[in-house]
This record gives sequence, structure tokens and C-alpha cells, in this order.
Amino acid sequence: MAQALVRPLVESGALRGSELIAVVGREPSVARLKPELPSEITVISGSDPRVHEAWQASVQLLAVKPQQLDQVAVTAGNTPSGEAPLLISVLAGVTLARLQSTFPGRVCVRAVPNTPCLVAEGLCGLAWGRDVSPEQKAWVRRMFEPVSEVLELPESQLDAFLALTSSGPAYVALMAEAMADGAVAAGLPRVLAHHLAHRTLAGTAALLQEQELHPGQLKDMVASPGGTTIAALRVLEKAGLRSALIEAVMAATERGRALR
Repeated sequence: MAQALVRPLVESGALRGSELIAVVGREPSVARLKPELPSEITVISGSDPRVHEAWQASVQLLAVKPQQLDQVAVTAGNTPSGEAPLLISVLAGVTLARLQSTFPGRVCVRAVPNTPCLVAEGLCGLAWGRDVSPEQKAWVRRMFEPVSEVLELPESQLDAFLALTSSGPAYVALMAEAMADGAVAAGLPRVLAHHLAHRTLAGTAALLQEQELHPGQLKDMVASPGGTTIAALRVLEKAGLRSALIEAVMAATERGRALR
């Protein structure tokens, strides 16, 4: 995710790669990551003495697993001198209060982007910590806008936002896989079945958004009396697909809250 955010800014000239330091956990990861980033970006491991420079930077992007937060905080060292740096966290479930106490002397922002950012079709929710200036807010928005639609939300809504938008691509991918499997069972070649499933999902999403249709409207447009679609919908309702998706979003929300 950090790569997806930083790469467009470097390629557009909004950031200079020579001014960036990417810190990874272990030395073997340095060799793996370097070819994937613009060559002018410095890539170091967490044991490199230069990690201190990264923690003194005016803007810091924290993109690790929530379970690694305390381990990473050890490398942050003392409170930076001078103007408080801006710390942007994309960690699921880690609250602004915890970020502020773990990284004192920094101005914190919580960001919840999703994986479609990798193709500049993402969504990102932002919640502001204390003392974030208007200039810093504008900088954060400029960071995420090249790859996503940006929404400013109360922090209390971020867990549900994550459960729908960040976990959502996995739900959709599971449906795409199952739909393609059904087409294969009905006689279509595997490659064609996957292509058609992906295009069907993408086209449906575009139709819903561009014509501002309620999902129920589109369902009723497709399902003619006594036809194939209503027969399929009956099976899905019997199987509890609607309820399963509702419960999936709720489960992801609760898990996000449990990570605090």
C-alpha cells in the first residue's frame, strides 16, 4: 500500500524520490524492494543507523501490520526536535489516541485506503488527530487523491468504513471466483469464465454509480417474471447470501475494533 501511494507522487513530480527513505523490517527485504521503487528512493532496514533520519522527517507514513506497532515504535526514538512531524498511519484498528501516545511529539492522521488504490480506483477514509493544520490536511489529501476518492470521516466510523471498503475487495473477489466456477460447471472455458465474471462485476458497478441506481432497482431491471435471473436469485436467497454479506461486514468491523 505504501508503494501504491508513493509511486504516483514521485512519478508526477509532486515528491522527489531523493528526499524519501523507505524503511523495511529486515535486510533481505531491502534487496527485494529496491527494484520495485524508483531508483532515487533510499531503502534501508530497521536496523540501519539511518533509520533515525526517517523518524526525523517532516512527513512519516506508517504502513506495517498492527501487531508490529510496538516493535516499530522502539525504533522511533525520542520526540523529534522542532516542528512536530506529520505521522500518517494506514494501520487497521489503531486509534489516534494510541498513535499519539505511542509516537509523542507528532501530529497524527488515520488513513484507511483500499487495494484498488493500486490501479488508481481506490477509496480512502481520513480521520484527523489533534493539531493537524489546514496545510497538513491539504498535503494528506494530495497524497491520496491521485489513487483514490478521499472522504473525511469521524474516527468512530473508520472501522465500518474499513470493513466495507478495505475488506470488500476480498468479498467481491470471492464472488467473482464463485461465479466463474459456476460458468465452468455450465460448460464455459476457465479463462473465458474469469474474464466474463470480472467484466460483469466491473460493468455492474459502473452502471450503479453512473446512473445512481439503488441496487434493488438494477436487480428488478434484470429479473423478469419467470425468467432465469429470478430463478438464480431464489437460490441465492435460500443460501443466505444477503445475510452472509451483512454478517461479514459486521465481523470485519468487530475485528477492527478488537485490534485497538
